[in-house]
Amino acid sequence: MNELTQHDRLRILDKVSNLVQKKHVTLNATGVNWRDLVAARTHEIVDATSAADFEKAMQDLLGQLKTSHTGFRHHKSPNIAARLSIHATLRPVKINDSDVWMFEDVHPGGPAHASGIEPGFVLLGSRGKEITPPELPSFGPGEQVLLRVKKPDGADADITVQVPIPKSKVHPVTAPTTIICRKLAAHIGYIKVTMFPGRIGIDFARDLDAAVASLSDCNRLVIDLRGNTGGGIGSLRLMSYLTPDKRPIGYSLNRKLIDINYPKEKLRSFDRIPKHKAEIALLFLRFASTRGAVALRTEGLGQMPFHKRVVIITNRHTASSAEMVAAFAVENKLATLVGTKTAGRLLGGGGFKVGNGYILGLPTSAYFTWEGKLIEKNGIEPDVHVELDHEKLFAGHDTQLEKAVEIIQTL
Repeated sequence: MNELTQHDRLRILDKVSNLVQKKHVTLNATGVNWRDLVAARTHEIVDATSAADFEKAMQDLLGQLKTSHTGFRHHKSPNIAARLSIHATLRPVKINDSDVWMFEDVHPGGPAHASGIEPGFVLLGSRGKEITPPELPSFGPGEQVLLRVKKPDGADADITVQVPIPKSKVHPVTAPTTIICRKLAAHIGYIKVTMFPGRIGIDFARDLDAAVASLSDCNRLVIDLRGNTGGGIGSLRLMSYLTPDKRPIGYSLNRKLIDINYPKEKLRSFDRIPKHKAEIALLFLRFASTRGAVALRTEGLGQMPFHKRVVIITNRHTASSAEMVAAFAVENKLATLVGTKTAGRLLGGGGFKVGNGYILGLPTSAYFTWEGKLIEKNGIEPDVHVELDHEKLFAGHDTQLEKAVEIIQTL
């Protein structure tokens, strides 16, 4: 990254400040005075002695908003979270009285999985440096990162992870294998969804249809949303499979409509994922003027053999549109949730280019369940709380999945 002049840093700060004031969806509810925050930190930001110090100062400023989908980075920054860059999540655990990071979710098709990392591996270091909580390893687009890990058998190993280069500079995400489908036992189907790729989710919906069809003789279904980072509106198809009828799911509002307490009943409804990409232009025309304000309703896919016999597994890394699925299931009593509380990261947002290769991540819409509950910062509590036991995981036992199967057999 090129070093910046004071003029460059001030210009970027001004762009960021103006975008936050105009677009941040919950700025008026954060309890902070944004203008005062900027004024108090301008000197530190403008006089930063390096690009790294400038980026950190900007991140610290935006961190005061305490909202998800909020951040500041260079498009070549090596500080992309593991859940997005290598499709793996890390959880702090205590082993032999030491705090360490354990790999919790490792999605098939992602860089971590391709390198041989499995859930239960312990992260010891990165790039030759010891890594312990709360410090997290950093990953950058196109990098090869050397990780030191401890395997379940107690052996230490060096593993090189190749980080992919995203197609978009604004959204640093590449997709792992999105849907994993199999039978767990006679008449018990299992579908794991790692993310909801694409804004509209046409391809995802088609793949999910195929997965459900392959389980046609199953009258019970386990849906695994652990580590799901969210994504686009393809989650509508998954929610539609939970109920035979058309029913309201939830709604999103932009900042202007939140401020005037706009009634959800007047919102334009999105209730069908199109079959063909040629229909996207019509969708754009229909929703172009909504500016992130829309109501969601299920598609009415009809009766499924597994209805009323569904268990959904969540964990602390289940986020964004995956939380919409969990909230809809809970609010309508369509499934039993097993695992741990979800992340509470559910604001709609995007990336804004602010100059010199820097990207501002900003939430521009807030999502509410149909009953008006805000999931951001609150998350979804499971019906049955089960931690992923790292000692049993070392022995090959997934305690959350085993509990899900135990429960679903009683339904």
